[in-house]
Amino acid sequence: MKLSYWEYKTWLQDVDFTIVGSGIVGLCCALFLKEKHPKSKVLVLERGLLPQGASTKNAGFACFGSISEILSDVKQHSEQEVQKLVQDRYEGIQLLRRILGDKNLAYQQNGGHEVFLKKDNELYEQCIEKLDYANDLLKPIFKVNVFDQTENVFVFENVKEWYITHTQEGQIDTGKMMINLLKLCTSKGVLVLNGIEVEKLEELQTSVSVLSSDFDFVTKKVFVATNGFASKLLNKQQVKPARAQVLITEPIPNLKIKGTFHLEEGYYYFRNVDNRILLGGGRNLDFKGEETTRMGETESIQSALENLLKEVILPKQPFEIAQRWSGIMGVGNQKTPIIEQVSTNVFCGVRLGGMGVALGSLVGKDLAGMI
Repeated sequence: MKLSYWEYKTWLQDVDFTIVGSGIVGLCCALFLKEKHPKSKVLVLERGLLPQGASTKNAGFACFGSISEILSDVKQHSEQEVQKLVQDRYEGIQLLRRILGDKNLAYQQNGGHEVFLKKDNELYEQCIEKLDYANDLLKPIFKVNVFDQTENVFVFENVKEWYITHTQEGQIDTGKMMINLLKLCTSKGVLVLNGIEVEKLEELQTSVSVLSSDFDFVTKKVFVATNGFASKLLNKQQVKPARAQVLITEPIPNLKIKGTFHLEEGYYYFRNVDNRILLGGGRNLDFKGEETTRMGETESIQSALENLLKEVILPKQPFEIAQRWSGIMGVGNQKTPIIEQVSTNVFCGVRLGGMGVALGSLVGKDLAGMI
C-alpha cells in the first residue's frame, strides 16, 4: 500500500513508541507511556479489525483462581510464588477499575463459584479438606477468608451439593472494557491503526525498523503485546498459543444464574450474560490441537460444551446456541507473565496464562515502566 505524504507524516513520522497489539496490555501500556511522556508520539498497531487475541473474546471473569487451581499451583510453585501470582491478579483488577471506573466496566462482585461434577469426588474432597489452608494462604492478600461453601442454589444437576465460592471474585462486560480503553487512549492522543500486521522488527543503532504487511517505518522503541502470537514475532518459545472455544445461547426466560462459575480446575467456565449462558473451555480435551493461533471451533470441544449445558447447567431448560467463537491465549510452563527487554529498543509483555482481565493492566503498566 502506497501512503500519501500526509498519511506518512501524520501517523508514521517521528514515532517515539510503537506498541504491537491493541489488547488490554497494549492499550494500558500506551496509557502509561503517555502519562510518563505526555509529549511523546505513541502508535498502536493491531493486526485485526478488533483486538485479535483474547481481549475482546474472553468471558469477562475478574477472577484470581478457583480453589482447585490454587491447590494445583501450590504443587508446582512455592507458596510465596502462588501468593505473588494471586497478589498480581488482585492488583491488576484494582488498577483496571481505577483506570476505567466500575461503570465503564459494568463491574459486579457476585462471587466466583467452583462447581464439582459428581464424578470428581476425589478432587472435591481434597478441596474441602484444604479449605482452611487455602484461606490462610490468601488471607494476607484479601484480609478475609475468601473461600466458603455455598449450597447448589442454582440447581445444577450431576454435581456435588455444595460449590466452593471465592467471595471476592467479580465480572465485567468485556466489550465495554475494550471500547472504553480505546476511547481513553484516543482522548490522550494515542494513535491506533487496525488491520496492520507487523511481520518483522529490525534493530537499528538507536531505533527500530518496523516492517508491516502494508508499510515500513522507523520508531525509537517497540513494545510487543501480542501474548499468544508472541512467538511469531519474537523468539519466545516459552510462550505457546492456547485457543479457547466459547459459545453463547439465545436469551433464556427467567434465567436466575448469578456470578461466575468454574469446572474441572478452571478448564470450563460459564456465566449469565444478558439472560444467556456463556460457556467456554474444553482445551484439556485436546491440548495439542488447541495449541494454535488459528481461530475456529472443533466439533469435539463444541459437543462437550453443549453436553455440559444439557446435563449440568440447563438440564430441564430448552436452549438454542446463538454464537460460537474462539480466542487465543498465551500460556507456558510458568504462570508468571514475561515482561522483559528483548533487545536494545524492543520490549515485551506476554504470557498472561488466561488471566488477561486480571493481569493485563498491570503488565501494561510494568511494560511502560521498563524505559
